[in-house]
Amino acid sequence: MIVRIAGEDQFRLEDSEEAHLKELDDAVLQAIERGDEAGFHSSFAALLDFVRASGSRLSDEDLEASDVILPPSDTTLTEATDDFSGEGWLPE
Repeated sequence: MIVRIAGEDQFRLEDSEEAHLKELDDAVLQAIERGDEAGFHSSFAALLDFVRASGSRLSDEDLEASDVILPPSDTTLTEATDDFSGEGWLPE
């Protein structure tokens, strides 16, 4: 799975990482649905940190289509609320 963090890089995650990625995405969605700003920031940071730590960064020359595009790290709760479709950022 290729995950892009907008404004940063693309990362290749192993298929075995997808379940944990989905759990983190669900935590972000739950915080958004509650309007929990602190919960959003901590769960979103955990999601991005997981991608950065667990994924292999793709080189700038490696142009692959992203399976998932996450918003930039400075995304606000309001922006995330407008951006979420109710299912999270990860495709089902």
